[in-house]
Amino acid sequence: MLRLAIIGTNWITERFVEAALASQEFELTAVYSRDTKRAQAFSAPFNRAAVSFTDLTEMAKSDAFDAIYIASPNSLHYEQSVLMLEQGKHVICEKPVASNITQAEHMFEVAEKNNVVLFEAFKTEYLPNFALITEHLPKLGRLHKVSINYCQYSSRYQRYLDGENPNTFNPAFSNGSIMDIGFYCVSSVVALFGEPLKIKASAHLLDSGVDAHGAAIFYYPDFEVVIRHSKVSDSTLPSELQGEAGVMLVPHISECDHISLQRRGEAAQEFKVAQVENTMTYEASFFAQQIKQGKLCEKAKARALSVSRMTTEIRRQTGVVFPADKIN
Repeated sequence: MLRLAIIGTNWITERFVEAALASQEFELTAVYSRDTKRAQAFSAPFNRAAVSFTDLTEMAKSDAFDAIYIASPNSLHYEQSVLMLEQGKHVICEKPVASNITQAEHMFEVAEKNNVVLFEAFKTEYLPNFALITEHLPKLGRLHKVSINYCQYSSRYQRYLDGENPNTFNPAFSNGSIMDIGFYCVSSVVALFGEPLKIKASAHLLDSGVDAHGAAIFYYPDFEVVIRHSKVSDSTLPSELQGEAGVMLVPHISECDHISLQRRGEAAQEFKVAQVENTMTYEASFFAQQIKQGKLCEKAKARALSVSRMTTEIRRQTGVVFPADKIN
């Protein structure tokens, strides 16, 4: 059983711990929070004996855990991951793995130097129903157009409109639509098709300096992909893949509950396989698999670096600048 630590005591961390335990690969043994009581309250339902830390350096040097899940604000992913990797800890870091490509490349260098696993927590690629997209893609014939759509009104947007400065819309935390909602679009595209030849991006920026919503075109040799993302509006449109022989629809790309395929002249067919309710279980299991094999997955590493290159370029084109860009 792998001993798991966590940074962050929010709902996403609780969800991941539940998934990690459900995978039967991990036990929770350490929790970091700036507040000891909060750390203890978080760990109580999972393991009352878990060690609580309020100092990250002390935590990194501890032998209380083997691997750590980092779910802090985006701007802290780099610093906290490197700290843990240098102390020989395996790291699963919430998406995006870093603020920019310079940070991401260095993080993987540190992981390999210390013979530990660094894994970006992008769950969609590991869902059983996401695999159906690749499985049925040849049925579409020659591919021409792909549209990946994910728009979701942020629960924190009203706070921004009321004059507050929540992390979600604050460039100091390396946030905004492309680094959150849009990440699922970019990463799904890379998981399916690899890195494009060229990118053309646009976005609407808030006064805070981050993108509220945006779009991008990814150019491949024989087809193009359009992504649309937003944190200030909702959409019910599915993602769509168009080929000469048919069309595939994928509702809610991040959760990928099922796909619908309609070949020309035929009735639409729905394809679906069983998925566990907590879909983070699959990424937790894949993380454990890498640790047990003693090496990180090169495909997962390549995907994470491609996405980081692409989001860095998208931000360059749209004028979204983070403090981390000026440091690295």
